[in-house]
Amino acid sequence: MAKKDKPKRVKPLLLKGFRDYPPAEQLARERMLANLRATFELMGFLPLQTASLEFAETLLGGHYTSDNLAELFGFKGPDDVEMALRYEFTVSLARYVAAQPQLPTPFRRYQYGNVWRVDKPGPGRFREFMQFDIDIVGTSNLLADAEIIAAMVQTFERLGIERFVVRYSNRKILNGLIEWAEIEPERGTDVMRVIDKLDKQGKEAVLLELGKGRTDSSGDKIPGLELPREKITRLEAFLDIAEHQNGDPLDRVHKLLGDTDASDEGIDELRTIQGHLEAMGIDRKKTEIDLTVVRGLGYYTGPVFETTLLDLPEYGSVFSGGRYDNLVERFTSQSLPAVGSSVGVDRLLAALLELKALSLQQATARVLVTVMDRERLPDYLKILAELREAGIPAEIFAGDTRNLTKQVKYGDRIGIPFAVIAGSDEFEKNQVTVKNMAAGAEVASDVSDREQWLKAEGFQETIDRDNLIPFLKEKLAQQ
Repeated sequence: MAKKDKPKRVKPLLLKGFRDYPPAEQLARERMLANLRATFELMGFLPLQTASLEFAETLLGGHYTSDNLAELFGFKGPDDVEMALRYEFTVSLARYVAAQPQLPTPFRRYQYGNVWRVDKPGPGRFREFMQFDIDIVGTSNLLADAEIIAAMVQTFERLGIERFVVRYSNRKILNGLIEWAEIEPERGTDVMRVIDKLDKQGKEAVLLELGKGRTDSSGDKIPGLELPREKITRLEAFLDIAEHQNGDPLDRVHKLLGDTDASDEGIDELRTIQGHLEAMGIDRKKTEIDLTVVRGLGYYTGPVFETTLLDLPEYGSVFSGGRYDNLVERFTSQSLPAVGSSVGVDRLLAALLELKALSLQQATARVLVTVMDRERLPDYLKILAELREAGIPAEIFAGDTRNLTKQVKYGDRIGIPFAVIAGSDEFEKNQVTVKNMAAGAEVASDVSDREQWLKAEGFQETIDRDNLIPFLKEKLAQQ
């Protein structure tokens, strides 16, 4: 008889730029997301989930090419339709709002989920990652901008982070600067991109990049914009104000730029937002006007904002956004101004773990019901049912071993804080033993004899079976 061919083994490999989330990390992430949802729903934001796949034209515009499609996870799907995975939520939101002419506005929505980008993978950079956005669509009232900033502040307060600041500025001020410095409008975005580096690189590096270029710390050549000296001198005067911001920076910018319409409008908007935040009772130490905030995306049209964790400045902005009044116009002639902000979920999670504002836990169960006597399985299952009915997350040991030490070690290994233990003697006396797993972990690892283990003190108690539920509730409340 011919031997059957063995099935070909598949290597358990991940695609480049993708990752798994083990239970402990995913549980921490879910707790963080729950806090975000609670904060936003407290402020009236509504959940929205849009499709993961969109028409390529939706994501890229009507003049996209096959090269553009290759920049996304794009492909030709059923019915010969060119489509792509979403790379963010804002375009999908604009498409949704444009298709809902009866939607009550202002429309407050939050959305979270995975997005995909064909970026070069690197440390902390993945091709699939989660975003969490909040937006208010359908109003140019600056109260909406203040509400977004207030939501950002209250998010971090709810997460237990005390040392942070939401910094905000206005792209209109920079538009006025470009006009005042007599820089060609088509070069304005490049100039803003360089100015955006002021906070991280410093003024000298920015000035070099506005001119002939510079060499960074790694030795790489950074090409410059080759602006004329007189234009760089004008920009430098603004950089001095943005870098130091002594006194009232908005007053100083107004004096520098004169009656430039765009900058005056931007200054007035910032003062309005500042007044709204004060009236809401938002701590002024948690928000500040900062002219170095530019934000890289070109679709921002007004106020922009980002959050810095003061104890982890190297993490960059973990919650940022701004006003984008023209994006929805791609899909409709109706005017639908909007403002929003986005959380970098994985970056924020890493920061919370670093700050110990979140802890890792591997188990959802708080109690493990051990099984010492298979003939008494109905009794163990009755205990399990009572625990769950009382709202205490519990699991029964469903493994193959009858060895109590191995069962307890399993519970300790995955972080279940308490174990319920009962054998024939306990059942006959209508008693159970409750073991505090954390306190008993060291003892349990050194003891193999059950009688010796049960006599150990300080980490377990034998109680009446009828008192199990109130006893565990009290112990769990103390954790």
